[in-house]
Amino acid sequence: MKKCLCALAACLSLALPVSAQEATEDIPELAFLEAADVTAEEFLWQARLIVVFADSPLDPRFADQLSKLEDGAEALLERDVVVITDTDPAVASEWREELRPRGFMMVLIGKDGVIRLRKPFAWDVREISRSIDKIPLRQQEVRDRRAAE
Repeated sequence: MKKCLCALAACLSLALPVSAQEATEDIPELAFLEAADVTAEEFLWQARLIVVFADSPLDPRFADQLSKLEDGAEALLERDVVVITDTDPAVASEWREELRPRGFMMVLIGKDGVIRLRKPFAWDVREISRSIDKIPLRQQEVRDRRAAE
């Protein structure tokens, strides 16, 4: 009986990583894009944007913000968020010219292209999600989803 249980446990332990891997393949990943590669018009009415600026990719606030965004990726995906990063002030990107950051800055832009939030420090995804959920377009999306169910 012990041999049978050990064999069953060994089979299950081998099967778990495969099914866990399959489960993570089905979940889309949060998009992190470089500011130089994209324009705001590409996302108009399609996605909310979080633009994260820093004067260097080594800025601890930048690393902290990206870590927080990665940890809360599921909530951001549910809200149609794309993350744009810009860590090179020498390259005058469209994003820098429009938003004019000074050092570190995190900006939330709605699907309609309106700046909804600017923060000079890293923000938790919980706080960002609450800000997104207060936007009228997001509230309409939630009502439409409930009506469809």
